[in-house]
Amino acid sequence: MSNKNFKTRSRHKYKRKVKTRGKLRERLLIVCEGEKTEPNYFKGYRVSSSKIIRIDIKGTGKDTCRVVEEALKLKKIAEKNKEAYNQVWCVFDKNDFTVEAFNNALALARQNNIKVAYSNEAFELWYLLHFHFFNTGISRKQYIKKLSGYLGYEYKKNSTAIYDELAGEKQQDAIKNAKKLLAQYHYPNPAKDNPSTTVHLLVEELNKWI
Repeated sequence: MSNKNFKTRSRHKYKRKVKTRGKLRERLLIVCEGEKTEPNYFKGYRVSSSKIIRIDIKGTGKDTCRVVEEALKLKKIAEKNKEAYNQVWCVFDKNDFTVEAFNNALALARQNNIKVAYSNEAFELWYLLHFHFFNTGISRKQYIKKLSGYLGYEYKKNSTAIYDELAGEKQQDAIKNAKKLLAQYHYPNPAKDNPSTTVHLLVEELNKWI
């Protein structure tokens, strides 16, 4: 892909770019499994204008390994164009994907210095942890039902306001709950540890730039 085509594609595919002044100090890429749910949440971040950072966010609509492969492709293109990312993150869920597929995605990311914010079973677990500590695996439908109850309205996966709904103290509670949840697994096995999530790791990283 030519540099011209990459720039054109970036303009249309990356929905969240932060304008900066002066030389960039940090470039961060987030590639998501979902086309809207996860990207809409991370677009809610409002980076301080005093920070020299650019955040590119892409929703793929692809499965676990293909999300990592897409991130790796964009990572290599950026390096070729001498615009290397300081950090590359993939965001995906366990869902109904096989243990093998999930573990292969984690391994491919690790081999290529790509960080992963995963959720087992679904990204909505991260939202639920804003309200309550959960350590029992439930279905995707139950996630949505519980989340709607906490929010006081019917939760829509493609919400563009969810970040603002959960910001502040609720987010800090979610980070604590996510860490507490991971700590319960003495021998971590992400593909089988249901529920579990590492979304808080990406959230903590982004919080440095607010």
